Amino acid sequence: MRDWQGKRYWIIGASEGLGRAVAEAVSRAGAEVILSARSADRLETIAEELPGKARAVPMDVTDQKSVDSAAEQVGEIDGMVYLAGLYWPQGAKAWTAEQVTAMTDVNFMGAVRVLGAILPAFTDRDSGHIVLTGSLSGYRGLPQAQGYVPSKAGLMTMAECLHADLRKTGVDVQLVNPGFVKTRLTDKNTFAMPQLMEPDVAARQYFEYMNSTDFKKSYPAPLSWLLRGSQLLPDWLYYPLTSKGR
Repeated sequence: MRDWQGKRYWIIGASEGLGRAVAEAVSRAGAEVILSARSADRLETIAEELPGKARAVPMDVTDQKSVDSAAEQVGEIDGMVYLAGLYWPQGAKAWTAEQVTAMTDVNFMGAVRVLGAILPAFTDRDSGHIVLTGSLSGYRGLPQAQGYVPSKAGLMTMAECLHADLRKTGVDVQLVNPGFVKTRLTDKNTFAMPQLMEPDVAARQYFEYMNSTDFKKSYPAPLSWLLRGSQLLPDWLYYPLTSKGR
């Protein structure tokens, strides 16, 4: 069990859905939380509702100056949880460059910018906790997922690189890959979403894993087994299966 008392955690993407629910779990555990997202008013309301010490620091993860300014306001922290995410269903035949670029910028490059702001301090003092949020969809290419799947796959492999470099140091790196969580983003989907989770249910498993010393968590089972196992399927079988009916 991780000691949360007296710790300071920066929760990015905390204005709604899974991010908000994880922020509440961290707050209830006894840590001070700093909430970041673009919506200042929403963050202020959440900060007032949380059970522990909390404050809002609005930030746009796609803007380097905004990230640098927010990091300066936040100051020294013990941990950072990156939950910012953007999604539109997007097939290659309906490619919208603006949306694909935006998903990549928020889901992957946003994390790169934030890590650039906090990682040097963590490595200098040999202490810190980094939690990145991937997706079960990031294990292999899927139809109608241009932008989202590649950006999540990039984030997941970046977490693996960080873990490879830092696993024998005092900086803990964790990667959490949830399946479908009911939010305004998944509400855009018109296909069946197996094992769809409510945000509080998904956050409970997310936070439980943050208390562990393991690197990677993918859930829920058996959906995670199916998607992780798809990496072992040969191309001639995998792509006809995933493209069936399209």
